[in-house]
Amino acid sequence: MTNQTPDQPDFFVCDIFDAAPKGDMASMEHPVFALSTKPDTSVRIYEHRGMTLKVTPSVEGLATVYDRDILIYCISQIIRAMNDDRPVSKVVRFQAADMLRATNRQTTGRYYELLRAGLERLAGTRISTNITTGGQEVFENFGLVERSRIVRETRDGRMQEIEVVLSDWVFNAIKAKEVLTLSRDYFRLRKPIERRLYELARKHCGIQREWRIGLDLLRMKCGSSSAPKKFRELIRAIIEEDERDSHIPDYAIRMDDEGQTVLFVSRGSVPDAKDAIEVPQLDPDIYEMAREVAPGWDLRYIEQEWRMWVKEKPKNPEIAFLGFCRKWYERRGSP
Repeated sequence: MTNQTPDQPDFFVCDIFDAAPKGDMASMEHPVFALSTKPDTSVRIYEHRGMTLKVTPSVEGLATVYDRDILIYCISQIIRAMNDDRPVSKVVRFQAADMLRATNRQTTGRYYELLRAGLERLAGTRISTNITTGGQEVFENFGLVERSRIVRETRDGRMQEIEVVLSDWVFNAIKAKEVLTLSRDYFRLRKPIERRLYELARKHCGIQREWRIGLDLLRMKCGSSSAPKKFRELIRAIIEEDERDSHIPDYAIRMDDEGQTVLFVSRGSVPDAKDAIEVPQLDPDIYEMAREVAPGWDLRYIEQEWRMWVKEKPKNPEIAFLGFCRKWYERRGSP
């Protein structure tokens, strides 16, 4: 049973459509998540500058970089609620479909099953570390998610509403706002190693012009099990692709001629926190009007697309959203 303070609800409901993606700094900097898409049942031990991390899998394998999307979604929602002075809790409820859409996944049966498996790996993966979050060390062996359960399912057995209990390690980081905003294009990166490279660049390069790191240290911080030569080839292939189409968000990746140092160069697209655009929640009455101008469409999906499209805070958010819905329907017609 989770002890609740007077201003902390029994659970927090994820109901914010435009929450900017946020990742906790600790797991952005250190290799908590597996890069493999196949079950990885090896124990991972990481030591760097006095910090130690031991990650032990369950029989289902280590939590993966893609499983991390669940935590990113929860963290993003809680941080936005805190910014709006709403009470929050480490017990989090969310609609499965909302989480899938927010992380660029399809709402089909296969993706619901992948979500279910990700929840099991997050709860089953055990962490032992002296890495602090929110100024607190958590010495006991813990899971990134203490537990998860399906609150509601559809008649055909598809999960609908999910409840997770975040670990103290993660929740301490959230309360201390030890988080960084991620590009929404992070969820479009296809390869786990690309996501990991972006996380490291976002943490270490930030809004600086560039950041350099030796290839051996980069391999360790990525948590890669590839041999050094193979890892160099993987990084070179990603760099060649990035040189062609600039597919890594916010940062260009390059390597020196000797192949020993990797350079991350800011593209200038990472905003300062003071420049972040946050559009307030809409008046509920506007949705009835929106249904009339965009009949048949999922308004949650359209609103999410609108909030991603907005470049400056509108003077009248409801009118701006309604206009977006009208143009959306004019261009696409019925779904």
